[in-house]
Amino acid sequence: MKAFSRLCMVLLCTATLWGQTSTSAKSKTKAKAATVSADEVQQLKDALAAQQQRIEQLEQRQAQSDQHWQQQLQQAQAAVAEAQAKAQQATAQAGQQQQAVTDLGAQVSDLKQNAASAALSLQETEKSMQSSLESPNTIHYRGITFTPGGFLSADTVWRSHALGADANTPFNQIPFSGASQSQMSEFYASGRQSRITLLATGKLNSATIGGYVSADFMSAGSTSNNNSTNSYTLRLRDAYAQAALNSGWTFTGGQMWSLLTETKTGTDNRTEAVPLTIDTKYNAGFTYARQYAFRVAKDLGDKIWLAAAVEESQATLGGRGASNNFLMGQQGNISGSFNPSENYAYNSAPDFILKAAFQPGWGHYEVFGVMRDFRDRVFPCATTSSKGSCDGETGPTAAGAFNNSGFGGGLGVNARGTIAKHVDVGLHFLGGNGIGRYGSSSLSDVIARPDGVLIPLREYQGLGTIEWHSKRFDVYGYGGGEYAGREWFRNGKTQVGYGAPGNALSGCSIETLPASTTVTVVTPPTTTGGATGTATIPVPGSGGIPLTGGFNPGSLSKCSADTRAIIEGTAGFWYRIYVGPKGRIQVGPQYSYVARNAWTGTGGDASGNENMFFTSFRYYLP
Repeated sequence: MKAFSRLCMVLLCTATLWGQTSTSAKSKTKAKAATVSADEVQQLKDALAAQQQRIEQLEQRQAQSDQHWQQQLQQAQAAVAEAQAKAQQATAQAGQQQQAVTDLGAQVSDLKQNAASAALSLQETEKSMQSSLESPNTIHYRGITFTPGGFLSADTVWRSHALGADANTPFNQIPFSGASQSQMSEFYASGRQSRITLLATGKLNSATIGGYVSADFMSAGSTSNNNSTNSYTLRLRDAYAQAALNSGWTFTGGQMWSLLTETKTGTDNRTEAVPLTIDTKYNAGFTYARQYAFRVAKDLGDKIWLAAAVEESQATLGGRGASNNFLMGQQGNISGSFNPSENYAYNSAPDFILKAAFQPGWGHYEVFGVMRDFRDRVFPCATTSSKGSCDGETGPTAAGAFNNSGFGGGLGVNARGTIAKHVDVGLHFLGGNGIGRYGSSSLSDVIARPDGVLIPLREYQGLGTIEWHSKRFDVYGYGGGEYAGREWFRNGKTQVGYGAPGNALSGCSIETLPASTTVTVVTPPTTTGGATGTATIPVPGSGGIPLTGGFNPGSLSKCSADTRAIIEGTAGFWYRIYVGPKGRIQVGPQYSYVARNAWTGTGGDASGNENMFFTSFRYYLP
């Protein structure tokens, strides 16, 4: 701008100089003083040249100034662009920093919450550890964890018809209408169901090993009674060892619930779906046994389980009219630790059981089967008296005796599931030949033909269950039954077997007098080796059970009734008064109705029923 001002001043001076020259010339012309000299002209030219050079210098300086200012402008624009870029970058960085600050704040908040939770958890852990030290649920010894359990129970039972039984109902001995027992009710109370349990587990790298034992007092010794001390003996329920491999294989051996008994989880022990009843016989139609078994199970991914077991075998004998021409066992040998008042079959093999369990996502399902072998020794000449008919021997004789075996078994299904969140429903069925002893009613397995060969009875067991569970209540209802088929033969004019249509039933509804000190009692299964299904209780002083007057119900006359079906309906509930770290207190009532129906015969029919009320008050260990 200064160069431009200087240029304007030069131009103004030049114009003034030209104006003065023109005025001077005009004056000289007007005055006609003299002509312009050459020196003056030369001076004027030199002045003009100087002015021109000055102008060119000014223009050059102006061009340089313009170039300089253009460079300055470009540099300024570049600086502005750079500043804008830096500003944008700074803005972005500021946004990132703000997000980082926000995230950091959230993390700090989470850390505070986690710290608070950790502190609370630590307090709870310390409290739990302190509680565990003061009152531990488990006991640790040399790497083994021991978990004690069980309950103490105070039970009562009232029956409309007397059975002379504790809270362990013998369904197949419910009296027929003519029996004196059916004219009297009974009430008993005891604490014999009180139970003790102990679970031991040890962890290995590839397996969990251990065992389980449980016992109660539902057995009677030779001096047990209800008169003073009620000194009933301890009874073994479970006692088994187990190795559960991480690969899904489980090996279990000892006394346990039979594999035929329904389970709730896979084929796992201690998950048996046992009815919630106070009655230790549970409910008619429930399939179970607690006996020796060696079980192998495989978990195929928590949805399918396969299991196989070999289990203790016993055969129970029923029917009427069999001859004394066969032998299948004996009363227990007391020196061999068996009960001399009970029968023990000579088993040729264990029972073989297979089961597959499925849990596809809803419910638990099972299919299973059992195979049994029944054996006796047959004496074909035991009933022959004529000479020469048995290899030249005069009978009765043991000549020609031989062992005979027959097979039995059955197939079954179970289904169980939860509906409406709190309601469990289940269905159970087992059917086959010679499976009576696996039912709650203890029906007979086999009968003997007239020639001494054992024949399994066709039998069915079924049970429907419904249970409602809440924090305080367990409400249950069960309906089930067991059936034994009719199987009979002719031995001359006599009908032999089970449920023969010629059996006399005319006296089943007629009461008889009490028995004397020697009494014959009809008690299936038979207590003598293949006789008539009756037992003769010896007189006092003979080495047997001493009987006194007033305690011997009379047996029914002309009442050869064999059970066809036993049906039971049960309802009850448990209420938990207290549930907490100190254990559990619960109380419950139960009502059951049982009907026992016999196969029809001559002269009438035979049936009996039972109304039963139970109560129980229990304390469970935590």
